Amino acid sequence: MKKLIWVLALMPACGALAADKQLSEQEMHQLAAKTEVWQPVPAVVSAAEGAVPSDAIALLGADLSQWQSAKGGKADWSLQDGVLQVKPGSGDIETKQGFCDVQLHVEWKVDSDRMDKEGQGRNNSGIFLQSMYEIQVLDSYNNPTYPNGQAGSVYKQTIPLVNATRPAGQWQQYDIIYKAPRFDGDKRLSPGYVTVLHNGVLVQNHTEIAGTTEWIGPPQVKAHGCLPLKLQDHGDKVSFRNIWLRKLN
Repeated sequence: MKKLIWVLALMPACGALAADKQLSEQEMHQLAAKTEVWQPVPAVVSAAEGAVPSDAIALLGADLSQWQSAKGGKADWSLQDGVLQVKPGSGDIETKQGFCDVQLHVEWKVDSDRMDKEGQGRNNSGIFLQSMYEIQVLDSYNNPTYPNGQAGSVYKQTIPLVNATRPAGQWQQYDIIYKAPRFDGDKRLSPGYVTVLHNGVLVQNHTEIAGTTEWIGPPQVKAHGCLPLKLQDHGDKVSFRNIWLRKLN
């Protein structure tokens, strides 16, 4: 009995010795190879600093051929030297092409000619993902308004984490990662989600989009497929430049 107890006492030490056994270099490479995944190989994308990624769609060129009026017909905003400006009263414009999941880059600027206004009246516009879900564009620098309607908000739904707005006259930028809602017929299987960086600062972190961004009333859930990117004419001369996106589906 004493001998058996002595043998059992030695067993943990023997196990530790086995665990401490030095593996050969070949054995280590064989073990490492078991967790290596070789397919698929990611496509090579040129992404120089400040340049449009090589697999992106540049939505502003020498003309507005990729855009149209949201009411139908020609886009009637001005485009000069790569800068697109809202023509107040002409209506919203949208891309001719529809999109679902995207990485979107937009630069925008408000001028100081509306500094006599306040709240929602100070240089208002919007970027509508799939024509339905608005990321607010507004001069929110020293300009109090309802927080779920300030720059960087999912309009009337989600307040931005912080206010990263620069003063009027300076270019701002949004980098947006958007996952579109999924539908099976009229049934929504999953909502949309959006992540927004405003001037490099995270303001929406994988935020669930409840539905359409309504000015009056609660969000609505409407089944749809891929739809255009839309820019809003809210009566102010907001400017845009360097708009590009990458399809993520």
